[in-house]
Formats: sequence, C-alpha cells, structure tokens
Amino acid sequence: MNTVKIYSFVIIFFVLTSLSAQHDININASLDIQKKVLTITQEVTYKNSSEDTLSKLYFHDWANSFLDKKTPLGKRFAEDFIKRFYFAKNEERGATIITKVTNTKLQSLHWGRHDDAQDILWITPTSPIYPGESETLLLKYQIKIPSDKFTRYGYHQNGNFSLKYWYLQPAVYNTKWNIYSHKNLNDLYTPLANYKINFTLPSSYEVASELKQETTLLSEDKTNKTVLLTGNNRNHVNLYLEKTSSFYTSKSGNIDLVSNIDGDDLIPEMKSVATDKILKFLQKKLGPYPFDKILVSENDYKNNPVYGLNQLPDILRPFPDGFQYEIKQLKTITEKYLEKTLLINPRYDTWIKDAIHVYLMMSYTEQYYPEMKIIGKLSKVIGVRWFHIADLKFNDQYFLGYKNMARLFLDQPLSAPQDELVKFNKNIANAYKSGVGFKYLEDYLGDDNIVDQSIKNFYTQNLLKHTSSKEYQKNLTSLSPKDVTWFFEDFISSNKKIDFKIKSVKKEKDSIEVTIKNNGDNNMPISLYGLRKKDVVSKTWVLGVNGTKKVKIANENLNKLVLDYDQNIPEINRRNNYRNLKWIFNKPIQFRILQDIEDPRYSQIFFIPEIEFNVYDGFTLASKFYNKSFIKKNIEYSISPAYGFKSNKLLGSAAIFHRKQLSEHGLYQIRYGVNGSMFSYAPDLLFKRFSSSLSFYFRPKDLRSNEKKRLLLRNINVFRDKDKENPVTTPDYNVFNARYSYSDFNLISFLGYTIDYQLSKNFSKFSTTINYRKLFLNNRQLNLRFFAGSFLFNDTSKDGDFFSFALDRPTDYLFDYSYLGRSEEKGLVSQQIILAEGGFKSKLKYPFANQWITTINANTNIWNWIYAYGDVGFVKNKGVSPKFVYDAGIRLSLVADYFELFLPVVSNKGWEISQPNYEEQIRFIITLSPQTLIGLFTREWY
Repeated sequence: MNTVKIYSFVIIFFVLTSLSAQHDININASLDIQKKVLTITQEVTYKNSSEDTLSKLYFHDWANSFLDKKTPLGKRFAEDFIKRFYFAKNEERGATIITKVTNTKLQSLHWGRHDDAQDILWITPTSPIYPGESETLLLKYQIKIPSDKFTRYGYHQNGNFSLKYWYLQPAVYNTKWNIYSHKNLNDLYTPLANYKINFTLPSSYEVASELKQETTLLSEDKTNKTVLLTGNNRNHVNLYLEKTSSFYTSKSGNIDLVSNIDGDDLIPEMKSVATDKILKFLQKKLGPYPFDKILVSENDYKNNPVYGLNQLPDILRPFPDGFQYEIKQLKTITEKYLEKTLLINPRYDTWIKDAIHVYLMMSYTEQYYPEMKIIGKLSKVIGVRWFHIADLKFNDQYFLGYKNMARLFLDQPLSAPQDELVKFNKNIANAYKSGVGFKYLEDYLGDDNIVDQSIKNFYTQNLLKHTSSKEYQKNLTSLSPKDVTWFFEDFISSNKKIDFKIKSVKKEKDSIEVTIKNNGDNNMPISLYGLRKKDVVSKTWVLGVNGTKKVKIANENLNKLVLDYDQNIPEINRRNNYRNLKWIFNKPIQFRILQDIEDPRYSQIFFIPEIEFNVYDGFTLASKFYNKSFIKKNIEYSISPAYGFKSNKLLGSAAIFHRKQLSEHGLYQIRYGVNGSMFSYAPDLLFKRFSSSLSFYFRPKDLRSNEKKRLLLRNINVFRDKDKENPVTTPDYNVFNARYSYSDFNLISFLGYTIDYQLSKNFSKFSTTINYRKLFLNNRQLNLRFFAGSFLFNDTSKDGDFFSFALDRPTDYLFDYSYLGRSEEKGLVSQQIILAEGGFKSKLKYPFANQWITTINANTNIWNWIYAYGDVGFVKNKGVSPKFVYDAGIRLSLVADYFELFLPVVSNKGWEISQPNYEEQIRFIITLSPQTLIGLFTREWY
C-alpha cells in the first residue's frame, strides 16, 4: 500500500469515526409488485443537535407530491408545459397513505400537513425535545409508487423500479426548519442518518444501492426474499430493483463504482480504465471519498446530462465512444461525489456545488482532452471546419450556455433559489456561469493553484458537515493575495453583465494611454493585453472601472490592444474588445456561408439561401445577408434580395433592429427599428411595405412568470401596383398603429388580450381581442375568444371592404399575416384561415363590417385532438341593421395553432355538411415559419 492510499485511509477513518449521524432510521419495507405499493414500518430516532428546544418535528414526504394535479409538483409541471402528469391516469400517480404515528410506548402522536403542502409532514412528540436529547418515533404507512414517466423514477413498464424519495425523511433544522416542496428539481435537503433497511421483495429481483448488502433471507416458499441494507452517515438512499440487473461494478482503489450508464459498446476493461481515471482525478482535486461504494445511474445522468451534440442519437454523435462514455460518467460521478459529501442546501445555496462541479469537468477536459472540440470530429470535416464553431474547444460550451441567457435578458443571479429560476438557467446557464466564474478567478489571481487549493480545503474541512458557500468564501479569501470581494458581491449575487470596451487610445512616445469603458454596472476586473502581431507582449489587470478609467502601458511597438485576449472572462459582448493601432479598421470583415457562432475577432456577415412560397411568386429564392449568430445580438440586421420563379421578378426584404435593456423587470426592454419588403400580392402585382416601429416590453420580477406586456407603436407605408383591369382607388396608404398586448399562460390556463388603434387618412378604428383558455381537472379544455371592433370614422367606401373588419378572412392591408395567397377568393389557398378579427370558419353572406363587429369564438375538446367549435356574433354595416351570424363544426387540432383543420357543420347557410362542394368549405391553419415552430418546443425552457 503506497503513501497516498495510507493517507486516504487515515482521513476516511478519522472522518467516519469522528462524525456521528444526527439520526437513526430503521425501515422495514415490503414491495407489492402487482399493486406497485410499498408497505413501510419506519423507526426514526431523532436527535436534537441544535441549541433550541423542538416542540414539533418536520419530515419531507415527497412521495406524496405525486398525489394529484394540485400539489406543488403538479403545478410546477403545468408551469413547464409538461403534459404527461396532467393527463396521466390516477393509477399512474403516487401517494402516501399514513396509517399510524406513535412513540415507543405506542401512544398516538398528533401529525398533519404543513400549510396544506401535501409533501411536508409535521409531528408533535409527546414532550418537547431539548438540546442533546433524542426522541424515537414509529411510523406506519404505504407508498403508492408513481410511474417513471414523470421524473424517470418510479415503476417502469418492464417491471423494474427506481426508487427515489420513497420514504419519510427528517428535515434539516439549523436555527430554523429547512422545509420546501418537491418541484422536480432534485434538491431534497436532508440530514445525515444511520440506516438499517430490511427490504422484502420477490426473489427474482436484484437490489442495487450504495449501502452494504449484508444478508439475504428467503421466505419459506422462496417466492420472496428480504435484503438487509445498512449504511452510516448517509443523507438519502436510492434503490434500484430489477429483474435482471443492468448495473456493473468497477473498482478504483478502495471504492466500488456501481453504474448502469450506457457504455457505448465499450469493453468492460475500457470502462474500468475510464472510471478509475475519473475517481483518481476527483480524489486528487477534492480529497478521499468517505464511503466504499458510489452508485450512479442512467436516470441520474439523464436528469442532468451534458447538454449539446452528445445528446444526438448514437449514429450522429460526433465524439469518440470512449470520450462520450467518459464525459457522461465524469458528469454523473462528480455530481454524486459532491451530493453525498457536501451537505449544502441545494434549493437556496447550490451555486457553490455547481461551480465546483463544472470547474472540475473543465479541468478534467483540459488535462486529458485538451484538443477536443465542441463539435467533436465534425470540426475536421471539409466545409464544417471553415466555420468558427469548428475552432471552439469543448469547454467553450459553458460560456455559450450562459451568454445565450444573458443576451436574452433572462439571466438570473447564481444565488437565486432554484425554484425561482427559468428552466434553462436551472438546468444549464447558472451552473455553467458559476464554473466559468472559477476560471475567471483563476485568470485574475494569476495562480492556478489558488482556486484548486481553495476547493480542496473547502471539501476536506466540510466533509459530511452542514455547510454553505460562506465557508468557501472564507477559504478563498484566506488564500488569495488579491481582493476577491467583487466575485461574491457582483458576479455571484447579481446578474450584472460584464461588458468592457476600449473607448479611446492616446499614443505617447514611450507609453500608450488607454481609456476603458465599463458598459455594465459592476466592480469586476478586466485584463488588457498588448500584442505585437500575434505575440502577447503585456498583460495588465485593471480594477475599479466605474464608468471610464484611464490606464497607461508601455509602448513596445504594439500593433493591437485587446481586452480579455484569452477569453477567460464571461463578457456578454467581446466584439468591442479590439483596438488596432496600425490600421483604420479594428477588425477585418469576414463573410460566412450559413449561420455561425459569433467570432469577436471579426466583423462577421453571414450568408444563407432561403426558399419561400406564395401562389403569385411561386418558389422564391433569396440570398440573405445578416449579422445574427446563434446567440442574439442587441443590433441585428438582414438584407434579403430574392427572385420569384413564377412571377420572374426581383423581390426581397431588409430590416435592422436594436434592443436595449433598461432594467430587470417592469419596463425592461425597448426595441426599435425599420424594415421593408417587396413581394406580389396578386398575379403580376407587387406591393412595397415600409415600416418603422418602437416597442416597449414589460415583465414581472419573477422571470418564471409567463406574464408579458408589450406596447407597440409603428407606422406602416404600403405602395401597391395598380391593376388595370380592376383598379383600386387607394393603392398607396399610410397607417399609424398603436397596439397594447398582454398575455399570461401555462398548461392549465391562458389569458391574453390586445387593444389596437389604427389611424389613416381615410379611417380610424379601434378593436380589442380577448383570449381565454382553461384546462379543467377532468381534462376538459375550454377555449374562448372575444373580438370587438368599431370605426371611429370611415371614409373608405371607394375602396370597397379592403379596410373593413373581416368576419372570417382579414384582407391584411397591413401585410402582417403569412397568407399563401392573400388575394385568392377560390381554390385551396383561399381556404387558409388566420384566426384574427371575427375568427369565423364558415364563409357567410356578410363577410365584412364597415361600421362595427363583435364576435365570440368557442371550442372544447371531444376526444384528444378533436374539438367542437362554435362562433356567434353581430356584423354592422352602414345603412344596414346588425346581422346575427353563427357557425359550428369540428376542429381537428393536429398541432395546436400550427396545423389545424376546421370542418363546418351548421351556420347561417344551414347544414353545410350536406351542401354541394363541401370540401371547398373546409378551412385550415398552417404555419411554415421555422422560428414559430421552434417556439413550440422551447417554451418550457425560457
């Protein structure tokens, strides 16, 4: 045994013998495979290690979170648009049925649910528990195991079981009770306990866990067996019950790694080499693992994967099998290593574990795979390797994940509670930012060993102790030769953006005076590099840049100045970091075919061919030139000259917009810009549309809220070719439009309304639209829409109904809608419907209103995606009494709001279904915009 192993053994022995768990938990559990029910008798010896007297004890009963749709977990699923729980059958959900709560004398104890939270239990002991004293409770209950399709834990269709949060667990008390509900965040906070579990299950099943499996007792008929599991100083216990075990064991020193993570067809020897390398790396970076077994599962990995191209199907993955397997194991083992040993409140203080986790992953990749690219082997493919994304290292993904949210103005402080985070921040961006932050620190301190040592000290000093990020701050501060207050006050505790720029440069004989501007509101440091050609000549850290700051550096024949040249600082905008001292342009212009990752070294212009379609121009081929990369920019432009193959005409569009963030909530963003387009609106007739707009965006303080408000002010100019055979009186017109919109939606309910005012030379009109949707507990859905519009004055009779309100098909004189054929009155494309204005589906005798209109549209589901719809309303034209209109039919919502069919049944025209040419009355909704369709899949992340 070498010195390292002896040292590790001594530390582990000291830790395990010097620490005693706060509680003892003995469980006798029996599994009914058919009913999917656990019958549990649990004895809890609760030791009061605090300085307070406890008159009430709290337990987390997260198994009961699956009780119904109204639990905090059920509401969370609805907020995240996760339908599978809401529409699940009752037998697929879980529950806890408590039958008895007593003391050791079998006296019944009072108990209940905390503040109506179904997954938090309180129990009143016989007498108060004073500091240092213990109380033993006896609990009898049943756990109805939920389906695994909600969280990947529960019963599986193949008869196996993955059990997590399957028993009552004491809450942590440290001057207050740390209790909160299950919200599918994998963040249960529990104290250490000594476990003894007798688990009875069918003999055909195997048990996998991190505990010692000491004995197996068979029943007399040998159909069942009882497995004894024991373990001390554990915070919680997961069990995997399988007919044929999917787990394999690899050994590294004194640690057995038990895993069923997919091995990408690697041979067992290769798996053992990889896991041994990972565990030795972690023990070197952190310290010895205090237990002799660590278990990681495919479920653990899938709940917190390495996001990116590695999630593609195996046939498409661009990474070598060995690396793919290794990075999955590294992610999961590191997470479990920290989870089992650092007792930090994961709901309110998880950033420190996230930072250590991601930092260790980055360090591992740098050490063993320094040349691995973010797109793997694709970076060597001809064509792909010309893109900047092919230059990016694997570790660059962490900065990009954070920058994506910062550019969307959706980033949140690392110190924010986990249940307040937007899903993308919870799963990706915040962890990535915290890990990148440690790299920022490393660069700033100028000594890689300081951050490494601070992490190791924090781990070893707080092993198996309740601790917090404050302890890490003390550790780092004691080691750092520089002030690191900014890291905790600005970087961790706020979402202040980092964005520095070189404002001006003044050359002197032997020095250069550089004025640096801080575009953010923070006190973070920035590095200034002096370059001679491609060689780094000098590096200067600049602190205290509040507004602007001047700094002098030696003039050593430098030809370029760059802020953060090594790109270790998570700036949201690196494009303004360059100043060329020998040339008029700071950066060369770079043309790229297809969209690419932003390269701050160049002024990039992207080019992509685009194909569109309408019945007048046919297929339109456009050459789009634009600056938008995969991550949003504050200033974006596009120029798209196009050619219509059917109309044989030059067409196209152009736009430029600027976004500015004002605050975190309330009026948080202003967007303004101009755009223009030219396409055909009828056979051989072009329209030209020019618009300028100013938008004000509002949101609440809670970024998880879907409540959004917008005020849009725009001016639209339209110029149309005149049709010689059917000349229009007003081919050219100008409309000022003011529109206020509000929306608040999730899976269960939706409320949105729009107030619209339009003013033109010949008319002025006002309208409002209200949309409401409700999904009831019985899965019945009701959709209601109300529209009312009235002209304040109308002098457009010479233009027919071109500017009138429409009952079923708006003329779209503002050219806002994506009609396949906007002027068609017959044929398939004329049956396209845009649910705007009147919202009717049938084509009736009074299709327009030149005075006022009011309609109500309703539909409700009959079965799955089949709905019944009905519309009623009044249409008022000048000189004619109001006309009552109605229709009803069947709506086939194949993809809601994106691809739907409407089959009219009855209307003012009578029974439409029995009338001739019925197929011409069927209406459809179709959305071809990729951006709109992408929103359908990303709405649960942002």
